[in-house]
Parts: sequence; structure tokens; C-alpha cells
Amino acid sequence: MKAADPIARLTVLLAKLPGVGEKTAQRLAFHILESPPEYARDLADALSSLEREVRLCSTCCNLTAQDPCGICADPQRDAKTICVVESVPDLLAVERTREFRGRYHVLHGALSPLDGIGPDQLKLKELLSRLHGDVQEVIVATDPTVEGEATALYLTRLIKPLGVRVTRIAQGMPMGGALEYADQVTLARALSGRREV
Repeated sequence: MKAADPIARLTVLLAKLPGVGEKTAQRLAFHILESPPEYARDLADALSSLEREVRLCSTCCNLTAQDPCGICADPQRDAKTICVVESVPDLLAVERTREFRGRYHVLHGALSPLDGIGPDQLKLKELLSRLHGDVQEVIVATDPTVEGEATALYLTRLIKPLGVRVTRIAQGMPMGGALEYADQVTLARALSGRREV
């Protein structure tokens, strides 16, 4: 198929999505083609509105269509506690638990010198500007990866001198996990983070 062919072009673009291979992209393209015309128009409009309407929240750097975002604008949220996450999907994962009622800050990445991601590429200045005032605790909820751990350590060294309490989310064995398959670091953290029952 030529690159100018709309089906081939859509297939190529869909295949660039994470987790979508060439065959799945082709199935999706034909699904869109076989759907009522309104579906394709609605899909195109939704994609177009992402670029037009979605921006970073000026407070927490969440992706939003309104500024400030719904979480920052909610007076019921605890402004004294900020949960720092690497990405918006991480924020959504924490929100799904319905356990956290504070505010968030999205870094949009983690420190990774090998990939050229240093402190200047993260939303750290925006976070530090929020820590003067009522904030009493920053919960660091970065991924348990080398990059996430480096980011957590960097944040701790940056924030503690400001007199703000810094905590790290607990790490350990997942529900349904088997001890024999756990890596040494996860098992060690599960043991050190144990609590009385």
C-alpha cells in the first residue's frame, strides 16, 4: 500500500501507540472504517481536542482541560499533603485506590542521566514553589526502579531542609504474589517494612 493510502496511513499511526502491533493497528483501522461515519468524526474530534484543550495544571502539572485541574480546585482535598508521582497515569492509579485525599504533583518523568533527564527536565521548580506555606508532608510515590529511587533520594535531599516531612510509599510483595518468585530487593523491602498484625 502507498503511504498516501488513508487506511495504510491510519494503520501506521495506530501502530505507533504503545502495546499496539501492526495487526492490531490494522484491525482497529478497519473497525473505524466499518463503524458508522459519526464514530470516525467523534474520534477525530476527540483527538483534535486533545491538542487544543489539554494543558498542564499551573499548580500540580497534571494534564487538564481546566486550570487549575479538578483535584487542585477541590476544597475538600487536603492541601497540607502532596503526593509526588512521575506521570499522570501514576496519579490516576493512586486516585483509583480512593485512599488518598490530598493534592498531587506530577514530575513528568524520573531522573535518568543516561537518557539525558536531569533535574531541569522535571517539574521540580513548580513543586518547590508549592512547599512554602501550609504543606506539611510530601509523599514520594515514584516507581521502584533505579530512576524512581534516584528521584526519590534527590527529592528527599531537596525538600527536607525546607522543614517539610518527606515520606516514601511502602514497597513489598504484591497481593497474589509468590515469595519464591520475588526478587531480592522486593523481598528485603517487604521484610523491612513489616508491621504488627
